[in-house]
Amino acid sequence: MKCVGGRRKKKKQQQKRGGHVFLQRRNNSHGRGGAAHGSPSPGVNPAEVGDDAGEDAADRPRHEADAALEWVAHARVPARRALPRRPPPRHHDAALAAASSGGVGGAVAVAVAVEDDDVTEAGVMVEVTAGVDGAVASRGPGPGLGRQLFHLRLHVYRLDFENILQYRAYFVIQRFKQTVTCDPKNKTGSWTGFRICNNDGRGYQGFYCETPPGLNNMRTIASVDFNGFTLSAPTVCGFVDQLPDLALFHANSNSFGGTVPALASLPFFYELDLSNNRLSGGFPASVLPLVNLAFLDLRYNGYAGPVPPAVFLIRTDVLFLNNNGFTQNIPPNLGSTTAAYLTLANNDFTGPIPSSIGKACDTLIEVLFLGNRLSGCLPYEAGLLKKATVFDAGSNQITGPIPLSFGCLQKVEQLNLAGNLLYGEVPDVVCRLAKYGHLANLSLSDNYFTSVAPSCAGLIQQKVLDVKKNCIPGLPNQRSPEACAWFLKRPKITCPNAHYIPCHLPWAGRDELDSAASSAPAVDGARDKSPASGYTTYKALRHHDEP
Repeated sequence: MKCVGGRRKKKKQQQKRGGHVFLQRRNNSHGRGGAAHGSPSPGVNPAEVGDDAGEDAADRPRHEADAALEWVAHARVPARRALPRRPPPRHHDAALAAASSGGVGGAVAVAVAVEDDDVTEAGVMVEVTAGVDGAVASRGPGPGLGRQLFHLRLHVYRLDFENILQYRAYFVIQRFKQTVTCDPKNKTGSWTGFRICNNDGRGYQGFYCETPPGLNNMRTIASVDFNGFTLSAPTVCGFVDQLPDLALFHANSNSFGGTVPALASLPFFYELDLSNNRLSGGFPASVLPLVNLAFLDLRYNGYAGPVPPAVFLIRTDVLFLNNNGFTQNIPPNLGSTTAAYLTLANNDFTGPIPSSIGKACDTLIEVLFLGNRLSGCLPYEAGLLKKATVFDAGSNQITGPIPLSFGCLQKVEQLNLAGNLLYGEVPDVVCRLAKYGHLANLSLSDNYFTSVAPSCAGLIQQKVLDVKKNCIPGLPNQRSPEACAWFLKRPKITCPNAHYIPCHLPWAGRDELDSAASSAPAVDGARDKSPASGYTTYKALRHHDEP
């Protein structure tokens, strides 16, 4: 294909920065220079590109390069008919040769070599990166004036992209595609052509488009879903952060390394799932400025070190940090979190559960602390979590009695305190939650309780309450007398407010005492006794590829 230049004054902004120029040209009878449809435009005016009398010879190559660029930016492409739609061509390397001869004002010849014929429909998209790669001097027809060769990069594309936003995203995707080192499911095989949005299942797998506010119905990439793609790449930096209208990035069960990219410049971004990857290092500081991040899932990675307090200032609904290597104490401002679903399980946290947890009473629904090295007493403030359906602090080193405030957990369904150093009596107020609340599973096994309240006996028979491996006389499957004696001789810590009940109990003032199995409540069969099913946080403990 041959292109002939049109006549136009130079723009000041095409000169200084040698930056990107994006033009959309349409083939009609109103083209630049007034040329008729399909007819060539006049040649470049030598007077517009020649040297001024006072110009230094050293400035001539840049001046002529600007003239060549001006020609490319306004070249017209004749239309053809009934061409089949094909994917956009590769990046084309085009050489703009500007030859001057005969001294000042000599003629300039410009030629463009384009490899692909796709730029032949209603118009083209042209992006030119202006800049001189180098000048090659050779003998020219005029004495003292060599022929200068200027190399510019020319991207020519058809108008099959929906809009400029998708056109720009194409390059971001292709650059990332080149970094993918493993793609066993050939997901990136669909990342070709001009149809990017996969809303209808015919675009790039994993890319979905919407129209952000204020963009006049211009669809752009709003979400990227690589869940389960099993891609391998050294990093997602330079990819996710280069999609300016992105709102969601879900990429669990891949093998992405590096760290979390800086996303604070993305105004619509609110969901990030990088779980089950190969991220490592300390807690990613790049997520801390994302105060409006509603969903943050970093579980099953290789993070280590402390969790910064600022993470609980992010206005998340879901915060999953489980199955990493986080250490030290849970930040004392835990109660500042807005998360409804919070899991810190299976890390290496130490110290007590912060008493500030009670401040999350209006938001926290499910919380998992299990599988750490937490110590100290259970905070009575945990009983203030009036919306909590799951409270799990199993498999830690927590000691002391169960605070009576736990009887205020009217909506709790799963209460797991197994595998700790708790002792004393299993409280009546907690067991009554099976009848007056929603309690379906109370796991207190592998502790050092020495008795159960009368209302608890029936729950053992109904398998709502598990007290195996304790020190309760008369019950089967208890610890040995020697193990119990050893523990009971140890010094005990004082747990403040362990007997404080900060709520009105629903059975307060009644004369009934559930002292036998016959008076124990029958648990509603619709309640789910299995903590592994039906709960958001418990599901987060599984790998995504587990059934």
